[in-house]
Amino acid sequence: MLAIVAYDSPDTRRRNRIHKLLKGYGSAVQRSVFECTLNRRTITKLNHELQRVIDPQHDNVRIYTLCHTCRQQSSSLGIGELEQEHLILFA
Repeated sequence: MLAIVAYDSPDTRRRNRIHKLLKGYGSAVQRSVFECTLNRRTITKLNHELQRVIDPQHDNVRIYTLCHTCRQQSSSLGIGELEQEHLILFA
């Protein structure tokens, strides 16, 4: 399933660590938004890894999953094309 992961952190070091972690799971489509193709087990793994990186008192990470129908109904405008070669698929 497609997962949209958005994050924000006031701390540059943590923000960079979150970004680096997410690069292993998908593609950045905006500075702090990633598109990842994940299964439930991988989402759980990602959640555990993020919990070790973030400060829950100051950082915010949101993971939105889209079903196949919702994904087909999504659209993108502008130059933010997702590079297909960077998609990481987990079975």
